Amino acid sequence: MGNRTPRQFMRRYWQKKPLLIRQAIPDIAAPLARDELFELADLDDVESHLITHFRKTWNLEHGPFASDELPSVKKREWTLLVQGANLHDDRAHALMNRFRFIPDARLDDLMISYATDGGGVGPHFDAYDVFLLQVHGRRRWRIGAQRDLSLKPGLPLKVLQHFEPEEEWVLEPGDMLYLPPHIAHDGIAEGECMTASIGFRAPSEHELTAQFLYHLAERADEAAEGARANARYRDPAQEPVSNPGALPALLVEHVGAILANVDWNEKDVAAFLGSYLSEPKANVVFDPPERMLNEQRFAEQAKKTGVSQTG
Repeated sequence: MGNRTPRQFMRRYWQKKPLLIRQAIPDIAAPLARDELFELADLDDVESHLITHFRKTWNLEHGPFASDELPSVKKREWTLLVQGANLHDDRAHALMNRFRFIPDARLDDLMISYATDGGGVGPHFDAYDVFLLQVHGRRRWRIGAQRDLSLKPGLPLKVLQHFEPEEEWVLEPGDMLYLPPHIAHDGIAEGECMTASIGFRAPSEHELTAQFLYHLAERADEAAEGARANARYRDPAQEPVSNPGALPALLVEHVGAILANVDWNEKDVAAFLGSYLSEPKANVVFDPPERMLNEQRFAEQAKKTGVSQTG
């Protein structure tokens, strides 16, 4: 973090304000060469996107891309995004490990953006924290803390309708820009360049609530047994009604009593988060060990070295 310790960075900048760090990682080299990145983008189990801005028109395509499906590297204003490079390359994985002063529960992935001269994805904002590390070439960044985050309609990308930049820098290899959520930014390549983006998980409150309730439902299914599990609604005290379309008060009261019996504690929340935040993405598979381990040995090994993922 330049001349700052991780503690100083977290206290002064994390989720608070942007920070430009010149030579955050001196003498850095791109984790993957251009041709290696193009090879990754050709794989079915790698998430990749091609963004072009030819003739002032934005276009978005989703991979995989064969090498002959990508524009010429001599053509201006196009960008290739390769998500989860840390899952496919040890060098990218090692680079992401530099950011593990932030809990793994928050780390998402390392994306590599390759761009030709003038390439970019348009002025936009992210709903999560991001480190933008220049690993090859130069990119000009403009940022602003604007409140108007409305988007241009009818585009395949989320491009800000009214971009109001307040600061501007050119980043060279080793330079890094940290941005908290919802800071508007626009990065334009000056010549061929690569940028590594270290992104973070930021699930919405609605998503967390819905997934936790689903977790509780699964737990209830596993715990249910005997007569209680198969008990059905009964209403021996129900009176005749004149308005059959109205919900019976007795039914509402009975269901309310059932739901009142649903309880949870911090252990349930921790178990949910451990499962939810470690769930692999759809394109992630795990390499089996050369020698199968029992559950206890597997847990011990995972604590020491982690679990290796490949896309």
